[in-house]
Amino acid sequence: MRRSYFILSMALSLNLEVFAQRQEPMKQVVEYLASEKLSGRFPATAGDTLASEYLVSKLCDLGMKPIRKEKQSRYYQDFTFSKTEKRTSHNIVAVLPGHDAKLKHEYIVVGAHYDHLGMGGQASGSRRPDTVAVHPGADDNASSNAVLLELARHFKKKGSPRSLIFVFFGAEEQGIVGSKSFVEWMKQSDDKRINLPADIKQIVAMLNLDMVGRMRDNSLSVSGTDTSSSFKAMAERVAEETQLHVTCTADGYGPSDQAAFVAANIPVLYLTTGGHMEYHTPDDKPATLNYDGMQQTLDYAKGLLTEISNLPVAPDFIHVPGSDKMSHAKLKVTLGLMPDVTGSSNTPGLRADIVMPGKPAHAAGIRSGDVIQEIDGKSIKDIEEYMERLSELEPETTVKVKVLREGEIKEFDVYLKATKK
Repeated sequence: MRRSYFILSMALSLNLEVFAQRQEPMKQVVEYLASEKLSGRFPATAGDTLASEYLVSKLCDLGMKPIRKEKQSRYYQDFTFSKTEKRTSHNIVAVLPGHDAKLKHEYIVVGAHYDHLGMGGQASGSRRPDTVAVHPGADDNASSNAVLLELARHFKKKGSPRSLIFVFFGAEEQGIVGSKSFVEWMKQSDDKRINLPADIKQIVAMLNLDMVGRMRDNSLSVSGTDTSSSFKAMAERVAEETQLHVTCTADGYGPSDQAAFVAANIPVLYLTTGGHMEYHTPDDKPATLNYDGMQQTLDYAKGLLTEISNLPVAPDFIHVPGSDKMSHAKLKVTLGLMPDVTGSSNTPGLRADIVMPGKPAHAAGIRSGDVIQEIDGKSIKDIEEYMERLSELEPETTVKVKVLREGEIKEFDVYLKATKK
C-alpha cells in the first residue's frame, strides 16, 4: 500500500511540475510587461517602446514572418493618435503562412492589445484617478499577450491550413485606436506590405483576447458567437473538450479590439475572464493572476483556432445588432458597478465583480462580490435582465436592490444619478 501511495504521489508531483513548466514562459512575459521598468506601457512612451521591442524579439525567435520590407520596421504598423498633440505608436504584426494550397490565401487575425494606462492620473481611465503610480496591467493585458505568444509558438510547431496573423494592438485604451488603424490599413493598398493579404476580404475571422488572467470557477466569456453560423456550436464543443464553462454572447461588439473587425463585416470571437477589483488600478500585478486559468484559456483558444482554420469553407458573416451590455449609452441611470460577464457564479442572480467607490451602488452599501437578485422588486438572473431593469429606471429616484452576501439576503435603497453623456 505504501509503495503504491509513494508511486502515486511521485506521479502527481511530476505532473504538477510539468504543468508549472508549461506555464513558465507565460509568467516570464507577464512579469516583464507588467514590471516597473515599463511604467504601465502608455502609448508613445519609453515603456511602450520597450514592450514593443520585447514582443518583436519573441516573434523573431519563433521565426514568424514580418509584414514590411523595411528592415528597421519589419513587424511594425505605425499610426498616430490623440486629438490634440499627435503621438505615434504602432501595432506589432507577424504572419504564419498556412500550409494548405487553397486555404492559405485566407487569413485569421489573432490579437490582443499590449498597451495600458501608464502612470494613471486624471482622465487616464484609472479607477484611482487621484493616484499617480505605475499601472502594471498584468491582467489588462499582459495576460493575453502571454497567451498570444504561446498560441504563436504552438501553431508555428503544429502548422495551420489557413494563414494566421498575430497582432499586438497599440492604443486600445485610447479607444481601440490600433485595431481601427489596422483594419483601415488593410482596406488600402501598400506596396511595402508583405506576407499579408492584398484585400481585407481575405481576412475571414478574428479571435481577440483581453483580460484572460483571472479565471474563476473554470469560466470564460465568449462574445461574437452568432457573428458566424458555425461559431456558437464550435465554442460550446471546444468548451466541452477543455472542460470549461463558457458564457456565449451573440454580438461581437464591446470594449475591445474585436469591435473594429466586426464593424468591417469580419466574424469575431472575443475571450475574457472578466473584471475584478484590481482592474485599471496600480494593483493589477503579476502575483494576482491565475496561471492555471491562463493555461486553460490557452488550450481553449488552441481548440477554437484549430477548428476555424480547418473549416472546409470560410466562416460566413452574420450581422448581429450590438447588445452593448457594458455601455450605458442608452440608459438614463447607472449603479456604478461592473457585473460578472462570464456567468461563473453558481448562485442565482448576477455577481457584482467591481462596485466603484463614490457611485450609487457603493454609496448605498453594495459591495464587490455581492450577487444582485432583485432590482425594483423584479428578479435578476443574468446580465440581460440586469440591463433590462436598468433601462426601466429614471434618474433622481431611489430604488430597492436585493443582494445575496455570504448566504444572507440584504436590501439597499439606491439613489440613482443620471448617466454622464
